[in-house]
Amino acid sequence: MMIGETPLTRSMMSEEIWTLLDTDPEAFKIAAKEYFSRSYLGWTIVRVKYPIVFSRDDRNKQV
Repeated sequence: MMIGETPLTRSMMSEEIWTLLDTDPEAFKIAAKEYFSRSYLGWTIVRVKYPIVFSRDDRNKQV
């Protein structure tokens, strides 16, 4: 998948995090961001569609 000229990476998360999407969407957003901040430093979640999380590499944009 691409957004403009930027390719996106497809990743997955545990079912525990996905369960929050139905029960507490705000907690899901927080848990997903925390997971990716530990696992994928410098990547930004762009879209989620069970079971895939699409993320963008923003490491070169950080100053």
